[in-house]
Amino acid sequence: MNKFRISASVILLSAVLSLSTLLAACGNQPSEQGATAGTSGSAGGSGKLTAVTQVTNWFAQAEHGGLYAAKEQGYYEEAGLDMTIQPGGPQVSPTQIVASGKAQFGLTTADQLLVAREQGIPLVAIATIFQKSPQGLMVHADQHISSFADLNNRTVYVGTGSVFWDYVKKKYNLDQVQDMAYTGSLAPFVADEKAAIQGYVTSEPYEMKQQNVDVNFLLLEDAGYNPYSNVLFTTEQYIQDHPDIVRAYVEASMKGWDYYKTNYDTVNDVILQENPDFTKDKLNYAAETLIPFVYEGDAAEHGLGYMTEERWAELGQQLVEIGALKSEPDVSKVFTDEFLPKP
Repeated sequence: MNKFRISASVILLSAVLSLSTLLAACGNQPSEQGATAGTSGSAGGSGKLTAVTQVTNWFAQAEHGGLYAAKEQGYYEEAGLDMTIQPGGPQVSPTQIVASGKAQFGLTTADQLLVAREQGIPLVAIATIFQKSPQGLMVHADQHISSFADLNNRTVYVGTGSVFWDYVKKKYNLDQVQDMAYTGSLAPFVADEKAAIQGYVTSEPYEMKQQNVDVNFLLLEDAGYNPYSNVLFTTEQYIQDHPDIVRAYVEASMKGWDYYKTNYDTVNDVILQENPDFTKDKLNYAAETLIPFVYEGDAAEHGLGYMTEERWAELGQQLVEIGALKSEPDVSKVFTDEFLPKP
């Protein structure tokens, strides 16, 4: 799962637009695709569809399954939306694209969104797909590594500037590790039994299984670092100008995820057409693995997509502790559950 590998932290800030440009872009008229937003479709009050775009955080994959289900099953159309799903990639920054108005919605992680806001990009989380982060580090099973604390004197492959790794190193006093830049290849990990490498529990273990490499996986949650992942977001301005469209988008997306939960096999055929680099077996493995990360925790009681102020505040404090943020954010402005369907 490459989205974590190249690790959004690099994409987010390496090419951040100037504050004035971003703020101006967010306040400008909607992009050409969204120019009719709020004037047509059931979201806007007439029979025509409103053209909107959502940009994902990587190439099409199972972790986007509910979004592709919503499009394929016609849920976006039923909500009055003519939806375009724009795949992400190593050189694609969803935060910048949404901030510039070239897309109305995007996917990111909670820590990236907080860092973006402190940089002057007024983004707002409107739902989360993953209640628990599937991110972590993969290690060789025969090394008997049971905790992040066991990583000293080892080589660890992580994306340059990875916020989660800064947190882990500080918490466990990992001052004897050798940081190596992650390139997207698992070959260095396979060649070095003492190495650890970043990944998603929904993806990298499957790839190693195909190569007969036994691995264990250390989830970031076990280190106390658990940002919401695959967070749906838009801008403050877009919420202000088009709350009906935001609601239509969120409700249709959540409906898509509920469909994907029990029908992932057929939806994965669609994803496979969008991204033939995957196999059907790999997509199904990812879908089966990710379901608990989506539907357990607060989602079990409050419904899919639910977020809490406590979780956002804790994350903000952690980012301040490691120097990723200068000050704790006002989380009341960072997210909203307003547009989620009522359970």
